[in-house]
Amino acid sequence: MLAEKTFFTENDGEPVAIENPRGRGEVLLVCEHASRRLPKRYGTLGLSEDALVSHIAWDPGALAVARLISKQLDATLIYQRFSRLVYDCNRPPESPAAIRDVSELFRIPGNENLSEAEKSLRTTSLYLPFQGAIRDEIAARRARGLQTVLVTVHSFTRVYFGQERAVEIGILHDTDSRLADRMLQTTGGTSPYRLERNEPYGPADGVTHTLELHALPAGLLNVMIEVRNDLIADEAGQSAAADFLSKLLRESIGTPTKNNKNGG
Repeated sequence: MLAEKTFFTENDGEPVAIENPRGRGEVLLVCEHASRRLPKRYGTLGLSEDALVSHIAWDPGALAVARLISKQLDATLIYQRFSRLVYDCNRPPESPAAIRDVSELFRIPGNENLSEAEKSLRTTSLYLPFQGAIRDEIAARRARGLQTVLVTVHSFTRVYFGQERAVEIGILHDTDSRLADRMLQTTGGTSPYRLERNEPYGPADGVTHTLELHALPAGLLNVMIEVRNDLIADEAGQSAAADFLSKLLRESIGTPTKNNKNGG
């Protein structure tokens, strides 16, 4: 797209990355908030370095965990190469959360009073290529005769607006709870992590957009996984979480339950 070419510099590179594109596993991994990098044209968006390395810019540890799961499940991984501060690719263009001018306690000066033209440019350059890559990958897998289970990987902060969060891994779903149900059942209460359904966010918070866009219309098994970021702050924690989630996904996908559109 012309807008995409004029939006990024040569040093910026492409907005979307695809790893293990010929993966044969059923799972297609997506990481919408993989990076805290900003396109050169935006500088720092007026933010301090502390803000730019914090969870408002990305999901710390999420990409590392997704990459490890990708290796264990031979799964293709698609991730966004730029920060959600510029555009949150897990939100549709009409959502106020797609481009925030305030995130938790931080003002984002570079996102204040944006013109419709600027919002459209960001949508065209970041959101459309990202979601288009997921759409195209699902279609390519279908053409190759591969089943697709859509799994999005995120992390969340232990303290949010001053409140401690006890949940350690959230298993999130929208109207299709089949895979989430099975994952929660499979642990049998013996998980090394505290798992909860639709925590610390849920569909009412608008966090299941990617699942709604690609999985629900096609009837694909799907789930969104949220891991508390203090648990995946180093390689040991990332490896432990990826081992647990890979095993859980493998076991749960093998015997999915019937669709429960009302959750469970």
